[in-house]
Amino acid sequence: MLPQDDRAVSRISRAYPDRVEVRGRDLTGELMGRVTFTEYFHLLLTGREATDDQRFFLDLLLVSIAEHGMMPSNVAARMTLAADPDALQGAVAAGILGAGSVVLGTSGECARLLEDAQRRVAAGDEPAAVAREFVRSIRDAGGKVPGFGHPVHRPTDPRAERILELADERGVSGPYVELVRRLGAAVAEVWGKALPLNVAMPIAAVMLDLGYPSSSVKAIPILARTAGLLAHLVEEQESPLGFLLAREAEEAVEYEPPSGE
Repeated sequence: MLPQDDRAVSRISRAYPDRVEVRGRDLTGELMGRVTFTEYFHLLLTGREATDDQRFFLDLLLVSIAEHGMMPSNVAARMTLAADPDALQGAVAAGILGAGSVVLGTSGECARLLEDAQRRVAAGDEPAAVAREFVRSIRDAGGKVPGFGHPVHRPTDPRAERILELADERGVSGPYVELVRRLGAAVAEVWGKALPLNVAMPIAAVMLDLGYPSSSVKAIPILARTAGLLAHLVEEQESPLGFLLAREAEEAVEYEPPSGE
C-alpha cells in the first residue's frame, strides 16, 4: 500500500544513465576509491558518514562474528552446494536462513531487551534493579536470557570480552554496556551460577551506545556471516565436504521403525 500522499519514496539510491547516486553522493565521483566497504555499509544503513568510532566498531563487530567453524549455517550452505554445485547464491541463502533465535540471530533480541530495560532506567529506575526484574521475569516464564550461555565458550566467550574491553578503552561504553554488566550479575544471581556472556549481547550494546537503531543490529551478523559462508563455499568447491557431512549426520542418527500394533 502506498503512503497517503501516493508517493513511494526511497532515500537510498538511484541509477541514472550517466551516474549512480547513493544517499545523495555520486558513487564513482565521491565514494569509489575513497571509502572502505565498512564505511559504505554505514552510509547505506544510516545515510550519514561514519565517525571514527563507528567505523572502528563496525569493523570489529563484523570480524568478531564472521566465522565460527562448522556451525549449522555453514553446514547447511555446504550441503546445499553439494546438492546443486551451480547454486552458489542458493547455498549462501540456505546458510543465512539459519540466522535465527538460537544461532547467529540473537543480537536483534538482545538489542530489544536492552532498549526495553534502558527505557525503565531512563524513567528513573536503578539499572541493577531493572536487570534483576527482567532476568527474573524471563526465568519465571521458562525462558532464557538472550546473549547468555554458549555450548563451546566457557567460562567466557573471548569475543564478548574483547568487544567490551575495546569499548571501555575507546570510551564508547555507555548505558547499554552498563546494562550488559548488570544483566550478567543478575543472571548469576537468579540462575544461581554465572553463565557465559556470548558475543551477541556486546554486539547489540555497542551498536546501541554508538547510536544505531535496534532494527539495524541483526544486520551485523547477517552481513558478517555472508563473508564466512562464501569462504566455506569456495572451499567446498575445492575440497567437498557436503556429502561427507550428510553421511556423518545419517550415521549419527539411529533409525527406529514403527512398532507393530
